[in-house]
Amino acid sequence: MRAYAVQCFCAPVAPTVRTDPIPRGTEIVVDVQRCGVCHTDLHLQDGYYDLGGGKRLSLADRGLKPPLVLGHEIVGRLAAKGPDAPVADDDIGKLFLVYPWLGCGRCEVCLSGHENLCAAPNSIGVARPGGYAEQCLVPHPRYLVDIDGIDPTLAATYACSGLTAFSALGKVHIDKDKDLLLLLGLGGVGMAGLQLALAQGYQHIAVADLDPAKRDYALASGAALAVDPREASAAAALSAAGGVAAAVDFVGATSTVELAVAALRKGGTCVVVGLFGGDIALSLPPLVQRSITLRGSYVGSLQELKDLIDLAKSGKIRPLPVEAVQFDDINQALARLRQGKVQGRLVLSR
Repeated sequence: MRAYAVQCFCAPVAPTVRTDPIPRGTEIVVDVQRCGVCHTDLHLQDGYYDLGGGKRLSLADRGLKPPLVLGHEIVGRLAAKGPDAPVADDDIGKLFLVYPWLGCGRCEVCLSGHENLCAAPNSIGVARPGGYAEQCLVPHPRYLVDIDGIDPTLAATYACSGLTAFSALGKVHIDKDKDLLLLLGLGGVGMAGLQLALAQGYQHIAVADLDPAKRDYALASGAALAVDPREASAAAALSAAGGVAAAVDFVGATSTVELAVAALRKGGTCVVVGLFGGDIALSLPPLVQRSITLRGSYVGSLQELKDLIDLAKSGKIRPLPVEAVQFDDINQALARLRQGKVQGRLVLSR
């Protein structure tokens, strides 16, 4: 089969030919029809995460070494099953969304349904070959989610950007009718977060983004306030709006977390989602005196993905902008994403 792999960190993705996967045991094979292009793929292509202060988290030190077939937002047709895979014959040929955030499958965390938090991650498109290929091997059919009735190009984005935003919002506990929710960053994940927050009934949403076009998009979609995080008046504008009860940072940079924490009212919560990179310094007495919470949120569980798909099937989520591109154009897609020239999401399509 044809695949596209990171052969060397910091180099373009290269086409390659790999042996067709053969399912064994409970494994299944999907013919990849769509695969989202995600910011995580840029980190995997670079080979590191920025930890701030000149420090980096090397992926090679974590056992991730080229060649890597990326792609974790996969929609595919079920093509083959292993002899022990519990799959109905009429499911062969059907389109499914693949849950990619796998763990070891044996520890207490995995068995509790939170494989995304396993200490030994084995995620598709990260630790194991992903959807930048004609076929993808999945260890069990339980990771297939029925997307009947959803546009497959849009559905692909739910495996990561949609799920990440959905799980992060699930960690927010405020009064949706009265309290102010701040969303920082309107890239693909942030736009998904905006549409999900609107679908879930948040009445007072503020957004912060550098791009005026994205701020205008948010206001047109139903946000009550949009600020430029570079402006000195941004925190004051948020305070004047009543103070932020909860903030979800879809960027995860030093500047965005600092703005979020500064804008929180007493008892507020900041959920950091993005992996842009950096570090922050927190004075401990104000942390206690303001009784604020700062926490992270990493993708989401299989059950959360199923709940998200059910919400999408209900028609309550306004679709975010998605653009289909050819698999052979993967390097151009990654370059556009790196340059910030994407409105919504890019999805590889065949």
